[in-house]
Amino acid sequence: MIHANCRARLTADDFDFVVGVLGKSEKNRASLATLLADEEERDRVLDCEGLSQAILDDPERLGISPQFMFYVLCRKVLRSTSVQSREAADFVASMLENFQRTSSLERPKDLGQRSWQYMTDMMQALEKANTHESFLLRSHIANYSLFTSGMFAENLVARTHRRGAPDLKFYEEMGRMNYRAAAEYREAKKFNLQRIYEELSDGFHEVRVALNDLAIRLLHLDSQPQGPLLA
Repeated sequence: MIHANCRARLTADDFDFVVGVLGKSEKNRASLATLLADEEERDRVLDCEGLSQAILDDPERLGISPQFMFYVLCRKVLRSTSVQSREAADFVASMLENFQRTSSLERPKDLGQRSWQYMTDMMQALEKANTHESFLLRSHIANYSLFTSGMFAENLVARTHRRGAPDLKFYEEMGRMNYRAAAEYREAKKFNLQRIYEELSDGFHEVRVALNDLAIRLLHLDSQPQGPLLA
């Protein structure tokens, strides 16, 4: 299961990067180091435009962690949407980091060795799942719908035109519906996901468009070769 925990896993190299980019003097760097030790002040510092710009200038040679990069960039693109909480940005960043690993797309680790290549397979699995498994499946369906329609929208559109595969509206509806349903489970409240899921359900389209912008205009991920997509 994916949690909003990128900010809790920042590394020493990440903090050094922040100080290096934003610290214009030795005194300023010392002040920044102090601010970063405070959780609330750290969040404000991570919102600085200079950080996202520095990452975008050369994202492959920075020596920073994936969780730091994804959080700063997700926070940047989501702040112009209705999904403006840091917790939601943190969750989406954690999702992107998690789905870097191809195995996570088809086999959520919390559901053992079972794997699903197609959306229809997961929907059928819901019919036989117990309550906890249903929560995990709905969470995964929602996350994968957001990841696929956000990061690879152009790929999906091409497949829809070429083979009549499900279109973006299908993925948006599946994501919105399953985030809303997953938010109703007691596990969502237990793991501090209820409000995040509700926020993502309400603003799914905006988040999807923001991630598409991140993929195409910022990271250019949509031009890279892709593996199988859920259909």
